[in-house]
Amino acid sequence: MTAQDTTTQGSTAHDLVARRTTGHSLEGAFYTGQEFFGLDIEAVFAKHWLFVATDAELPEPGDYLTLDVGPYSILLVRHGGDDLRAFHNVCRHRGARLLDQERGSVGNLVCGYHKWTYGTDGALRHAPSQPPEFDPGCFGLKPVHVRSVGGLVFVCVAEEPPADFAEVAALIEPYLLPHRLREAKVAARVDLVEDGNWKLVMENNRECYHCDSHPELLRSFFPTYGCTEADVPPQLRSAHERYLRADAELRATYDRLGLPFALVEELDTRVSGFRIQRDALDLAGESFTPDGTAACRRLLGDLPTARLGHLSLHLQPNAWFHVLSDHAVTFSVLPVAPGKTALRTTWLVHPDAEEGVDYDLGTLMKVWRATNEQDARLVARAQQGVGSPAYEPGPYAPTEYQVEAFCNWYVTRLREHLWR
Repeated sequence: MTAQDTTTQGSTAHDLVARRTTGHSLEGAFYTGQEFFGLDIEAVFAKHWLFVATDAELPEPGDYLTLDVGPYSILLVRHGGDDLRAFHNVCRHRGARLLDQERGSVGNLVCGYHKWTYGTDGALRHAPSQPPEFDPGCFGLKPVHVRSVGGLVFVCVAEEPPADFAEVAALIEPYLLPHRLREAKVAARVDLVEDGNWKLVMENNRECYHCDSHPELLRSFFPTYGCTEADVPPQLRSAHERYLRADAELRATYDRLGLPFALVEELDTRVSGFRIQRDALDLAGESFTPDGTAACRRLLGDLPTARLGHLSLHLQPNAWFHVLSDHAVTFSVLPVAPGKTALRTTWLVHPDAEEGVDYDLGTLMKVWRATNEQDARLVARAQQGVGSPAYEPGPYAPTEYQVEAFCNWYVTRLREHLWR
């Protein structure tokens, strides 16, 4: 056990939350302590809407997937054509894990211990050797809140999930619907366990201060990505002018096609914090490829042109997304241990797109697979550093304002939980 495992110089979690300095990184115990890991599960992951999958991963009735959120095992299943259900993956007999495979397809949900059998609606259908007075209606699976938003699937294990998520869904769904992600198919999925706390993974994603570590990604992003007008250094002024021209052209295209594009940013001003915006990409401006051209010949939805830049969506606490004309990439983060985090990346393409004909899988995945691996190394370095007794919180640069917004959102959630 390290000195930062539960306290820092005798301070409790209450003390550390109360004294957090705005504009500075969090103290080491937030990232290394088992106490904070448990607190994060209770105050954040067990209380908020979490992105966990896409509709495309459960296309047919009976398709299911399971996932672990701290001590919670969740079962997500397609009950009907447009009907997703989510349950605690716990048999109502003696508590056995109901399904132990990560994903698959079933007719009914059958417990492997004593064969209690449930429909995909969670109702108990069969329980062997029960007395005549046994009422199966009292023993259905315990439900978990689930909602699909434009093809993105969210769950919440809280009895009363954040009510403002309905407002957020109404704001972001018009941006997503033109891409028809509900009808897309999964081209690839990669799971990566990073050697760092989940907050370091999220913070790393919330800034481009470090983006010179991402040569593949920087082929598509403008050199000034992440900068405000006031932050653009003189040597990048010409690149910024190029961005402004591309941005003006795209805004005209968005208006002509009726695609919403304006920045809406409420990262730390509501419980279900988010940020969404359409923005230009460099070079051909179509996709994340070395020359910026589309990685898939079949475009998503009914989009008439490939040159649409990218739709960027961030959602607290555990997800970000890039949706383009030709494909979409989703990212979900789940804590495994204080210094371990699971990152799942999923690539979606048009349902009729054929690998080797319409897209090359290596080209489709190249940029974000490389970027994820680079980020994993950076997160591991950060985790090693915050565990040192010499570490103390440092100040954020102006371009790291979204990191501050994330930390402010997170600390606010802890305060509400600890002082409730």
